[in-house]
Amino acid sequence: MRKGEYTLQRESEFAWRIDPTGKMRVPGVVYADESLIEGMDDKVFEQLANVASLPGIVQAAYAMPDAHWGYGFPIGGVAAFDPDEGGVVSAGGVGFDISCGVRCLRTGLTVDDIEPHKKKLADQLFKHIPVGVGSTGRIHLNAKGMQGMLRGGARWAVEQGFGNPEDLEHIEERGCMAGADPAEVSDRARKRQQDEMGTLGSGNHYLEVQRVAEIYDRNTAAAFGLQVDDVVVFIHCGSRGLGHQIGTEFLKYMVLAASQHKIELPDRELACAPINSELGQAYLGAMRAGINCALANRQIITHLTREVFADVLPKADLTLLFDVSHNTCKVETHRVQGGERKLYVHRKGATRAFGPGHPEIPETLRAVGQPVLIGGSMGTESHVLVGTEQGADLSFHSACHGAGRAMSRHQATKQWRGRSLVDELAERGIQIRSPSMRGVAEEAPGAYKDVRAVVDAAEAAGLARKVARLEPHVCVKG
Repeated sequence: MRKGEYTLQRESEFAWRIDPTGKMRVPGVVYADESLIEGMDDKVFEQLANVASLPGIVQAAYAMPDAHWGYGFPIGGVAAFDPDEGGVVSAGGVGFDISCGVRCLRTGLTVDDIEPHKKKLADQLFKHIPVGVGSTGRIHLNAKGMQGMLRGGARWAVEQGFGNPEDLEHIEERGCMAGADPAEVSDRARKRQQDEMGTLGSGNHYLEVQRVAEIYDRNTAAAFGLQVDDVVVFIHCGSRGLGHQIGTEFLKYMVLAASQHKIELPDRELACAPINSELGQAYLGAMRAGINCALANRQIITHLTREVFADVLPKADLTLLFDVSHNTCKVETHRVQGGERKLYVHRKGATRAFGPGHPEIPETLRAVGQPVLIGGSMGTESHVLVGTEQGADLSFHSACHGAGRAMSRHQATKQWRGRSLVDELAERGIQIRSPSMRGVAEEAPGAYKDVRAVVDAAEAAGLARKVARLEPHVCVKG
């Protein structure tokens, strides 16, 4: 198949390969079915080829089934770099919303429990959890609090009374990313964040109350504590203004320093620095602080969500199934060509998906594998998957993170009106609350790919296995 300047060789029904051409050091590999490939913008393949040309890249540059055109890397892009071979860390490869991610809370309730209270639940969640562009929360971080948050992440939030110690076991890195260096976070970034803790933000961020509509894998679902008609909560948000500021600043620094490091950038949006350079280490320290900011933010929102449920549905017991981050660069050990190597794995709009037995998975879930949480978009279903053993060889244990956009926000606002969408979804029993009708139109369900086709492709390719399908009932939209 031809996509733009690139020829894709079909390796299987769900795997396509771009052989190295030009300055590509490794192949590009796309996991998707033919229909998803045909629907992807040609820029995805150009960006994948650009990633494959970066110094020190190992094995291949990968695109997940939800891939779409992003900033530098395709969103849904995965690439690993070896510092001993001149490997780089890329601010564009991580993205602006550092550690944007999803967490899933079980509620101990069934759909019958919430149905009579759905409107009140939607109103109270919208009232209690700050949402929208520039929204601020009830927390004001002074210098000491900011330092503690940047170093401690969700662990700091729990110490401040936002959640339970048990929550931490069910968050990647156990809620605290090691190696954060608050000294590398600028005053501007701190200022942007000092009043934004515990806020959802805007764009595609949301809090959704969902029903488990279908179970695909009974044993794994039981291990995850999920059964049909259970009610769960998905929270999707990231590191807010702080992460955006870190990305903005280090992109600029990396572009300016590229020639000094003899790096020829195929695209300035792929700005990067050698991992073993002073700038590379500075970025990693700041980015890890950004990850901690996102983990703390989702933890505080969890606490606020529990407060609302305690008021509206007092018998609810919200426990954390898992919290996954996207938009990260993490140091992981992987087997490559028969030997173990410590690599810096970039996942831009992609989910870590460790298989059964991996030591980084919480003990209670280790036998079945890491939960992989795939978010929908207001009117569309979400999915819970689980990591696989073969994912190690396929994509450094990575999977998709959502449906992936099928059209731009600008195109979406030409096609839909927010008020009409809210009314249409209400007729389907889905309560939407948002401060921005334009934002609702931008995130219209029809602006995204078919999420079921995406997760089917991820499963068929071996990246992750389907466990449960979820349907939305309440959505607080950024």
